[in-house]
Amino acid sequence: MSTGFFWDERCFWHSGGNYALTLPVGGHVQPLASGDLPESPETKRRLKNLLDITGLAAELDMRHAPPATHDMLTRVHPENYLTEFKKMSDTGGGEIGLRTPFGQGAYEIAAVSAGLASEAVRTVAQGDLQNAYALSRPPGHHCLPDWPNGFCLLANIAIAIENAQADGLFERVAVIDWDVHHGNGTEAIYYERDDVLAISLHQEHNYPLDTGDMADRGHGAGLGYNINIPLPPGSGHASYLRAMEKIVLPALDQFKPDLIIVACGFDASAFDPLSRMLASADTYRQMTQQLMSAAHKHCDGKLVLVHEGGYSEAHVPFCGHAVLETLAGSDIRAQDPTVDTLIKRQPSDRVQSFFNELIDEMAAEFNKRP
Repeated sequence: MSTGFFWDERCFWHSGGNYALTLPVGGHVQPLASGDLPESPETKRRLKNLLDITGLAAELDMRHAPPATHDMLTRVHPENYLTEFKKMSDTGGGEIGLRTPFGQGAYEIAAVSAGLASEAVRTVAQGDLQNAYALSRPPGHHCLPDWPNGFCLLANIAIAIENAQADGLFERVAVIDWDVHHGNGTEAIYYERDDVLAISLHQEHNYPLDTGDMADRGHGAGLGYNINIPLPPGSGHASYLRAMEKIVLPALDQFKPDLIIVACGFDASAFDPLSRMLASADTYRQMTQQLMSAAHKHCDGKLVLVHEGGYSEAHVPFCGHAVLETLAGSDIRAQDPTVDTLIKRQPSDRVQSFFNELIDEMAAEFNKRP
């Protein structure tokens, strides 16, 4: 079976408001030349372009998908939110929630984005594809059912999960969120459920500032099924792999999911303007390898990655290419042009020893809890 790549040109047409990085323009905040959010189409478009240029696209099963229907969206989002979003989208756009401005037609584009994630999950769960990548935009992992934030307008992964579960395609699913920002939307949606294991690796107190603590483990039936791994700024390649080895993989061994989904943000990149981490393209390659092994161990290799953040237009394509060449088992490579720089920028042995001890302490704490 092959690796699916789900994409749609319309996702590149989503537009945000007039921001300077994450600050609304006005007063003493001068507009940027781009006049848009850092969540721009170029990181995704350049990833797709790189796949075409290297020839890797020819080794992938390139697919489109129908937009998520209203009925699909209402499995996660209440009617009043969808009505307000659609009304504003039809009348020129606006902003709901926090840092989620949008232009004309954003509702339909967001439905396309959710549809890509949903179709990727459905085809892998059914066994039509071994694994898949959804180039979804706008992203989704920050979106609560009735409150969008952090550039996210619909909860793409949750929509995909709810509809696949309703169709009886799986019972237990694990969501591994390695976007550099805490997956607060996914956490909120599944905080009291034991059929979805939600794990978020993120830079501590980056965004949102008040979520993502280790102590937030779920509630009621969901106690123990929510795992936050807040990593200190400056964590690099070795820290991410150690956190995966010591915390994420053991949690998957215990949970035994029917499917693994990754909220795949590339904003832990050392060149990202919205984080202070030091991940490289090889970090994402090796984390993908780890999860592919876990997926083969627990769920016949069923693994889906859904694109989330990542704001370095130059570096995101190389990180994404590393993930996709790994998923497809391809020999095609797009050499990360920053590799020599990143090797020199990794934490010193002394600092890395501190990070290792911190991760090991977190792992010991999780092992003591439900």
